[in-house]
Amino acid sequence: LSSYLRQDGYHVKIIDGLNLGYSNDRIVEICNDADIVGITCLSDYFLETIDLCRKLKDKRKTVIIGGPHATSLPEQTLSETGADYVIVGEGEQTILELVESLNNGKQRNNIPGIYSGKTTNFRKRAFVANLDELPFPDWEQLDPRSYKKAPHGGLVRSFPVAPILTTRGCPFECTFCASPKIWDKTIRFRSPENVIEEIKQLVNKYGVSEIHFEDDNLTLKKSHVVALCNLIIENKIKINWATPNGIRVETVTPDLLRLMKRSGCYSIAYGVESGSQEILDNIKKKTKLETIEYAVNEADKAGIVTQGFFIFGLPGETSETIKQTI
Repeated sequence: LSSYLRQDGYHVKIIDGLNLGYSNDRIVEICNDADIVGITCLSDYFLETIDLCRKLKDKRKTVIIGGPHATSLPEQTLSETGADYVIVGEGEQTILELVESLNNGKQRNNIPGIYSGKTTNFRKRAFVANLDELPFPDWEQLDPRSYKKAPHGGLVRSFPVAPILTTRGCPFECTFCASPKIWDKTIRFRSPENVIEEIKQLVNKYGVSEIHFEDDNLTLKKSHVVALCNLIIENKIKINWATPNGIRVETVTPDLLRLMKRSGCYSIAYGVESGSQEILDNIKKKTKLETIEYAVNEADKAGIVTQGFFIFGLPGETSETIKQTI
């Protein structure tokens, strides 16, 4: 969002309050000179978001809220926070149009992807068709060297670490996951060449030595991840990399895992969820227990560490299915 606004000449400051350990009062102080404040909201931080929004409104700031919680529950987010606007879905094009309209005082009720107190006919924003057209994240303000050694997934081999998305979305419909709601069961891919250019920038400019691919489904299209691995090798990029957000077990093969390992992959997370086939079927996981076992064993043979995501209490859970998972 920052890069997208900055390329149109807007001055943008990013405050990562979690990384810096800032209180909401401190964040409000830093926002003193801002005309507009945007807040990204995960459900786990909704109460903090409400508090921050109210404090910003007391200072007469225009407040925009986006992110997974706002996308899933826009009307509730708007009413409970008292924000001026909620952005649903991808925010780049929407926030630019909103900021431009705020800047010139034009009508703002007909911008796709926005909820406000005056919205009567909400229109969804179409997804960005070509992800390569988006600028790289504002790494200047999110310098990986300034982050604590607290990686997503709990594992890190080398520091500094940078997260990268090579895709957006996932075509599956697992019932426990936010992705089907946020991405409408679609997936779009950046070109491998575009991803490699971002990795080069991170390595050469910021000294990054490890990449965490945070895609919902990095390995869904084999040609995509094969091209990424080959480009890392061909460009002689010396990095460690991992998939702490998880990949699907049925997407890996022995040859793919060996290539991933050769290009620097040392850790994979799998979305296992349950050791009961009945529970997996209940949540529309579309995965077989034997495939999970196969994927873990093949990664181990390739020399890659594996970890699994597990959820207790899914629909149909019993003491027996919990034992099966354990």
